[in-house]
Amino acid sequence: MSAKHASETPAGKTKKFGKGERQIPHHSQKAKKYYPAEDEVKPRKVRKTIHPAKPRATLQPGTILILLAGRFRGKRVVLLKHLPQGILLVTGPFKVNGVPLRRVNARYVIATSAKVELKGIDSETVEKVGGEGYFAREKKEEKKGEEAFFKQGDTPEKKPVASARASDQKAVDKALLSNIKSEPHLLEYLRSSFSLRKGDRPHEMKW
Repeated sequence: MSAKHASETPAGKTKKFGKGERQIPHHSQKAKKYYPAEDEVKPRKVRKTIHPAKPRATLQPGTILILLAGRFRGKRVVLLKHLPQGILLVTGPFKVNGVPLRRVNARYVIATSAKVELKGIDSETVEKVGGEGYFAREKKEEKKGEEAFFKQGDTPEKKPVASARASDQKAVDKALLSNIKSEPHLLEYLRSSFSLRKGDRPHEMKW
């Protein structure tokens, strides 16, 4: 503490209590008696840095993957493109095993040694499907009142597939199907589902 700052600070008083002395600070130096009723929330310092996702070497476009989670777990799909944050764009194709164009997490797939050539696929459609907002859900209009109350127990209406999505699916799968049919036994391989049985050892399997 500098000499100037020490001189500006008001001095306290010294009081005697019996044989001892006690230094009483100046009223300006005493602790405040008012405290806020709620704790003041301080913003937390985020020290983590977001690094771009690095795809595995086995996850190359055209590789046949096995899905390990989700609605289509156990299905074999074809990898089309890498998306940001470790997401993959895949397709069944839909006519082969019923898996449409969808995004999957790279952590929940097994890459196999089988591959499909992607020549002839409409790259513009793949770019459009992989863009932001393509898979965004439409906001539903919430029904209020008696009508909404009485429809609580009813089975939800099946959402119709958008014609734009159906046309995009056909555009991608058209060239892909011709490439698959040119390879022997590849169509049957994609149609079959993967599952483990008692006694199977996944760590000894050759994918």
